Amino acid sequence: MNIARILACTAAFACAAPQAQPIKVGELNSYKTFPAFLEPYRKGWQLALEQINAAGGVRGRPLEVVSREDGGNPGEAVRVAEELITRERVALLTGTFASHVGLAVSNLAARRKVVFIAAEPLTDKIVWENGNRYTFRLRPSTYMQVAMLVPEAARLKKKRWALVYPNYEYGQSAAASFKKLLAAAQPDAQIVAEQAPALGKIDAGAVVQALADARPDAIFSALFAADLQKFVREGSLRGLFARTEVFNLLGGEPEYLDPLKDETPEGWWVTGYPWREIDTPAHRAFLEAYRKRWQDYPRLGSVVGYSTLYTAARALEKAGSTDSEKLVDALKGLRLSTPFGPIEYRALDHQSTMGAYVGRLGKRDGAGVMVDWRFADGVNYLPTDAEVRALRPD
Repeated sequence: MNIARILACTAAFACAAPQAQPIKVGELNSYKTFPAFLEPYRKGWQLALEQINAAGGVRGRPLEVVSREDGGNPGEAVRVAEELITRERVALLTGTFASHVGLAVSNLAARRKVVFIAAEPLTDKIVWENGNRYTFRLRPSTYMQVAMLVPEAARLKKKRWALVYPNYEYGQSAAASFKKLLAAAQPDAQIVAEQAPALGKIDAGAVVQALADARPDAIFSALFAADLQKFVREGSLRGLFARTEVFNLLGGEPEYLDPLKDETPEGWWVTGYPWREIDTPAHRAFLEAYRKRWQDYPRLGSVVGYSTLYTAARALEKAGSTDSEKLVDALKGLRLSTPFGPIEYRALDHQSTMGAYVGRLGKRDGAGVMVDWRFADGVNYLPTDAEVRALRPD
């Protein structure tokens, strides 16, 4: 290679050698703590990694994912993320599940000036009150998904509402969003009871009894995983749901719906992923590739993992560099295709416009399914630009 060509190739990806060094993406998550969601999530990003590298990688350089367990603990997540940055020399960070863990890694990303693509944390704070230049979020937030459910809730004209949610950042954020949005849509609605059990430690019988004692007309729940299963079982046994409308955030996600089987409470309003019935070209292609690779059907985590790694690849491609400042500029306004359709990472707050599916729970052949569902495009469920500017510190 002559001198002129060497000088022309000083940018990170300008000239890809036949044996080009891989670009490392740091990934950390709570695989041991939340396996129902995160095992499919891992399969999603692994499928994306294989597809990206089979197509030539990023500007001729293969991607390499360096994945670490964070234990579902903010302190451990920060330690692991620091190791990925300093020892592994990753270009950027991706992942995390629990909202309080995501916030901790986001704070580190801001201090270390390293891009962090938060895949799953749903708290509003990660892009609004605690938002920073280096953090971007894929999934629709608690505010967005609650906003998708509230029109149906308000339409029912139920005045007495009870809330139940896990007592950590995600649950608190979901409850706060529901109170705010329901009050705006139905000013005469009242919150007559709140139950906030510790995540993974619900005393379902006591919670159900406390809610029943309050005599609500409707319930908003942000429970998921084992807590949701226990709540469903106790509420059904005690007849709570027979006389009460229920809205459950995330309850239609296969990770949490499938284990309920014939215990699935019919009629609940939920957000979720009716993977069997989505008939769009983008989803058909994803479903076919996923089933061929894993001999299994996708969960929502599969879509999230897949879309997260494609976000990283497209950002690296657009930036033409692993430089953090160039990656930030590339991610602002970045558009890409996902199994749910096209999305954009908003320059204003770094929130993607990914949507969610909204519907009701039903049963089919002894299994829980989503029925009467529709796709809610995330772009239609965000606060105004003025509201976002008032919330973000930058």
